[in-house]
Amino acid sequence: MPYSVTVGDFNNDTYLDIVVANTDDSTVSILLGYGNGSFANQKTYSTGSGPSSVAIGDFNYDTILDIVTTNFGDNTVSVLLGNGDCSFANQTTYSTGSGPHAVAVGDFNHDNRTDLAVANFNNNTVSILLRYDRGALKDKVTFASSDGSRLQSFAVFYLNNDSLLDIVVANYGTNSIGVLLGYGNGTYGKQIVLSTGLNSHPYAIAIHDFNRDGRVDIAVANYGTKNLVTFLGNENGAFENQASYGIKFDFYPVAISTSSLNQYERSEIFVAYDGIDYIDVFITYNLGSFSHDIKYSTGSWPRSVALGDFNKDTYLDIVVASQWSNTISILLGYSDGSFANQTQYSTGYEPWSVAVGDFNNDTHLDIVAANYQENTVSILLGYGNGSFANQTKYPTGFGPHSVAVADFDNDNKLDIV
Repeated sequence: MPYSVTVGDFNNDTYLDIVVANTDDSTVSILLGYGNGSFANQKTYSTGSGPSSVAIGDFNYDTILDIVTTNFGDNTVSVLLGNGDCSFANQTTYSTGSGPHAVAVGDFNHDNRTDLAVANFNNNTVSILLRYDRGALKDKVTFASSDGSRLQSFAVFYLNNDSLLDIVVANYGTNSIGVLLGYGNGTYGKQIVLSTGLNSHPYAIAIHDFNRDGRVDIAVANYGTKNLVTFLGNENGAFENQASYGIKFDFYPVAISTSSLNQYERSEIFVAYDGIDYIDVFITYNLGSFSHDIKYSTGSWPRSVALGDFNKDTYLDIVVASQWSNTISILLGYSDGSFANQTQYSTGYEPWSVAVGDFNNDTHLDIVAANYQENTVSILLGYGNGSFANQTKYPTGFGPHSVAVADFDNDNKLDIV
């Protein structure tokens, strides 16, 4: 079963190729791009057991992209070094904590070499694997979430303005987040634990400067208590006490995102829920506190959201794909960060994913939706005034649940994957 996907140019021909992690048969599939939107048949390479995520980077400093997978089944990561012709060496595995679930690539010890950070779900740790010559990795350095359990997610960011990457983890089991400040040598300080509230079960993290003081802050969506907590940052990587903003709905937050969509450049937080037919928008005031949640109706069971300026007024608008009503909803943005009521357009059966792009080169944004139960994508061409033409459908493979756009054949026209 394909579980994770990413793209890169693995043979330096300027054409994008595809790598897919296949969790059931413990392989990755490489599909070489021809530059015309088509791809060669897959070549498969063995990984560890049950790869759950895949990422790319140049791990041996030869200007050729390599591949790394987290292997949930045997507590390892697999590194496959690229040969430059879209082939790869056999895997080299490195141990991690128990149940590696996600991987991030970055320079964690400030030596201009690419390292790995791995989130381990089962034993509540983050493993840092430092790279040295010829692409090999040193023994892992593991940082336990001493007051945390069931590490749900993590984020990597520069928290204290020292140009050294830091880590924030969501400790689902013990209702906290942990901040680990980087020392620049691949090691991290003791976890700074910040409570997210009793039985809160933090699920997702977003990092942004919410109060416009030049210091990053943290927002956390709590699955257990169905609320949002924010932590305002200081310049030394410390954070103020939490401020809670209750989400007044009996549903669970599953995704969180941040942006500044209004003319006043005030930060906003977008929250999507499991089983509820709208999204919430929180708008900051001057001191980093948020307005009461503003709900906007969508179709039934919103599944995916994307942003774009659909009416060319310089303010971002929202498009939401709603799985059970077989629609997309357009919410046009105003200058104060509020949105108009939705306008719905029909899609195919059960749209699971939505993306935007200018598919006919008329300078107007268009929309594509992946219809999971119908094995199609729907294209809705934009008129540039916030309205759209009726859909045109194109067949896909079985059960499309994610869609993205890029120029795969270098003809200056957007393609769809």
